[in-house]
Amino acid sequence: MTGPAFTPLVESLPSTVPFVGPETQERARGSAFAARLGANESVFGPSPKAVAAMQAAAAECWKYGDPENHDLRHALAERHGVDPAHIAIGEGIDGMFGYLNRMFVEPGVTVATSLGAYPTFNFHVAGYGGRLVTAPFVDDREDPDSLLALAAREGARLIYLANPDNPMGSWHPGKTIEAMVERLPAGALLCLDEAYIDFAPEGTAPEIDPADPRVIRFRTFSKAWGMAGARVAYSISAAPLATAFNKVRNHFGVNRVAQAGALASLADPGWLAHVRGEVEAARARIGRVAAANGLTALPSAANFVAIDCGADGAFAKAVLEGLIARGIFARMPFAAPQNRCIRISAGRPADLDAFEAALPAALAAARGA
Repeated sequence: MTGPAFTPLVESLPSTVPFVGPETQERARGSAFAARLGANESVFGPSPKAVAAMQAAAAECWKYGDPENHDLRHALAERHGVDPAHIAIGEGIDGMFGYLNRMFVEPGVTVATSLGAYPTFNFHVAGYGGRLVTAPFVDDREDPDSLLALAAREGARLIYLANPDNPMGSWHPGKTIEAMVERLPAGALLCLDEAYIDFAPEGTAPEIDPADPRVIRFRTFSKAWGMAGARVAYSISAAPLATAFNKVRNHFGVNRVAQAGALASLADPGWLAHVRGEVEAARARIGRVAAANGLTALPSAANFVAIDCGADGAFAKAVLEGLIARGIFARMPFAAPQNRCIRISAGRPADLDAFEAALPAALAAARGA
């Protein structure tokens, strides 16, 4: 007996996922991690007001969530000073990337990104049969000039750029992004991933007219707001593009509890300020730990720090494996030359105590000492 055949596209794709989660690694190693510093989650958690709101909403989760996300959409519009028609909401930025690619990508459509940039966007491009072309990082940053030249040369319909960037934590001033928008090739859409913008210096967020049809901006509650497990994100774009999400999205994708938590988070700006302070202190400590071990921490505008291990990708991978073997969940960039680094998320003092204790032995093992 045989089942129905997969489409040729599905048959052509590798059996892979963008990330191997810490839970998978814990099952493989037979023990829990002492410190979870690899997924750029906010270990400082959500606002207490958000927790209370989600606890209350849990008792009513027999109800479907509002498929229009009305209250949250209007609160976000007020926060950003835009009309609600410019806001679309989805189940995490990754989910919204899937919907965006569904709207614009089909076999033969070209998408431009940076080699080594956040890979989930690429995962969705491949899933809809798109053609992915890449530009190199320049000085450990995604390079607008290279991306624009590539997009113009290859006829890219979508251009992906994260600011601040993952995995390096690097960033461009908002004015640089604004200038990039004015140079976009005709018919191209800039997909601006601003997942880490809440940690970035003043002036990193560009000033872009929300009605500009050349740009869509993505924000999330997964990072600074501490709600990675709730899966809720949003976009800011021209109204026709925001409305187009309704044609393809799962209307009940953002559940009732997540909507309540996100809405309550917006009503507690003090918590965001608190988390920023914690992240700033953690980044500084990660830098000190790196320096004490003869390594270099790169400047970061995100809630993680890329640490240059001073050699090549093979050495950095050995350091990473040494950390994992010692109970520290961490990750590293996957493309050269950024893969000379490991990446450590901002953690609580106890998390960073564990990292500080494990790093010397991990380095020694990598060096064969």
